[in-house]
Amino acid sequence: MGNEFTNKILKLALPITAQQFMLALVSACDAFMLGGLNQNSLSAVSLASQITFVFNLILTALTIGENMFVAQYYGKRDFDGLRTSAGLVLRYVFIISILFLLATFFIPETLMRLFTNDTILIDYGIKYLKVIGLSYIFSGVLQVLQGILKNCGYAGRCTIISAVVVCVNIMLNVILIYGYMGFPRMEIAGAALATVIANGFGLIITIYILHLKKEFWIGVKDIKNREVHITRKFWKHVYPVLFNELAWGGGFTMYSVILGHLGSDAIAANSIANITKNLLICGCTGFGYGGSIIVGNLLGKGNLSEAKKNGNILCKTSVFLGVVTAGVIFLATPVILHFTNLTDIATGYLKNMLFIRSYYVIGKSINSMTIGGIFPAGGDTKFGLICDVVTMWCFAVPLGCIAAFVFKLPVMMVYFVLNLDELVKLPAVFKHYKQYKWLKNLIEMED
Repeated sequence: MGNEFTNKILKLALPITAQQFMLALVSACDAFMLGGLNQNSLSAVSLASQITFVFNLILTALTIGENMFVAQYYGKRDFDGLRTSAGLVLRYVFIISILFLLATFFIPETLMRLFTNDTILIDYGIKYLKVIGLSYIFSGVLQVLQGILKNCGYAGRCTIISAVVVCVNIMLNVILIYGYMGFPRMEIAGAALATVIANGFGLIITIYILHLKKEFWIGVKDIKNREVHITRKFWKHVYPVLFNELAWGGGFTMYSVILGHLGSDAIAANSIANITKNLLICGCTGFGYGGSIIVGNLLGKGNLSEAKKNGNILCKTSVFLGVVTAGVIFLATPVILHFTNLTDIATGYLKNMLFIRSYYVIGKSINSMTIGGIFPAGGDTKFGLICDVVTMWCFAVPLGCIAAFVFKLPVMMVYFVLNLDELVKLPAVFKHYKQYKWLKNLIEMED
């Protein structure tokens, strides 16, 4: 990589990687502290968190749309278009956040029964959901506002904010879960409340910083703006991303449904395996996000040849990062097993799950850079939708259900089948990339 490009990608990717790591660290701390209470608490939160996962899927789709347009408008230095695009996303995110809040507060039992029929896990999950729903508004608005800062060269500030949020969350976890400093012992509800307060605190800081950048500040008029041509272009490119995220995420949630009916040991082991993957794949995610910003800025400037060149370098980088991450998971497995407080059966599951995750992350790294980063930067979003629908709903989920409920195969055989989705799509991803349909300047099109 050239020095200029290297400096640019590192400047973007490292802060985003650090931010992603810190967010994953909160989940890891939740699991560690709740696992210290009992395995049922850990398992219940793992299942209840699938609701948050679905919310984040929708949020991710909308913020990918935000990134497409904010990055290109910023590249063109069109701040009116930038604010209008971000305001549009903020309006939709607020509506979605309210809907999820109402669902977790009024029908938490119904939601938990989607994942398990274990009454103990359901009761624990209800306590968590009734509180965590309050965080959706804070986290939703927070991600939209930080999306503006990241795409406009202030990713470092977002990292600092995330560091503060993580510190507040972990500190409150200790206080509220275990009941220190005169606070009641809230256990599983305490973990949820800590997340709510920490996200609210992060939102306040972000609003303050954004308010100082007048050219980026979203006012009420930007949120209410219903400019037809921007709205039309936004949904033209975002609806495939939204359906893509729901198709992939819905399939991933089905994994939890399948494992949720295979016992608490499988649920707890899968929870730790997912947390480990989320912690260690942050570099892959950070470079994917950073790559999307770089390519989007270049496309917005109309520099298609440089965007193509940088895209090729980023793809090679994603392969390297995936292999390195796989190696780290493999080497870290003995340490993880030593510090987990699981039953012997769950520990055996976890050992094998971590091995399977080590090959899974290679495919995940490549797909994060292409489907999640480079393709959307140029508005190429329909391929990801088709790819994920086929791999999830025509391959992984049906085969997983057949393996678990028809042939009643051992847990690890089921888990192996469920983790093939990122690998089977790779041939199609490489072929599509080489067609270069993502080399488009969106803001010049249809104007």
